[in-house]
Amino acid sequence: MVYLLIDIIFGIFNGLVHATSGLELEPPSDEPYLSTSLQDFWGRRWNLMVTYLLRHTIYKPARSIFDKMLGSMWAPLAAVLAAFTVSGLMHELVFYYVTRVSPTWEVTWYFVLHGACVVVEFGVKRVFSGKAQLHWAVSTPLTVGFVVATGMWLFFPPVLRTGAVEKAIEEFKVLLDFAKVLREVSSFW
Repeated sequence: MVYLLIDIIFGIFNGLVHATSGLELEPPSDEPYLSTSLQDFWGRRWNLMVTYLLRHTIYKPARSIFDKMLGSMWAPLAAVLAAFTVSGLMHELVFYYVTRVSPTWEVTWYFVLHGACVVVEFGVKRVFSGKAQLHWAVSTPLTVGFVVATGMWLFFPPVLRTGAVEKAIEEFKVLLDFAKVLREVSSFW
């Protein structure tokens, strides 16, 4: 559902940008429903612009700092946790600005949990590298199922409790009306 909503919103913005400037925007995701691991989902398939931003503003600097403190073996894992924690805090901030409701921290815990699971997944892959590996027909539903189940548990309840969906729909209607006005103005010229 979220993927569909993001794709629709992206399609509208891409259409607006293309109509006004002729530029094509990068897609926000790369078939996240085909993810075979949490590393694959968060690192290569979901919300690619934010992934890129977090990689360069949080992960890499944190890894450099943790490398000196923890050594090169543990630094990447601590940096992953830092990036996921910052992502959770930023989501809480955005939700606060949209809803004006104090955070419950469930959304932050969603991202901290996923960061911890990415770290565990990394360790499991290191232990079993070259040995047994789950077939994609097993790992894909497990990955997507985990993302959806934890989202239903921690991510969506605070959003639904605050009425953010209704507010977003109203704002989306305003955006569509604005797009119609822009289209009329651009056809006038």
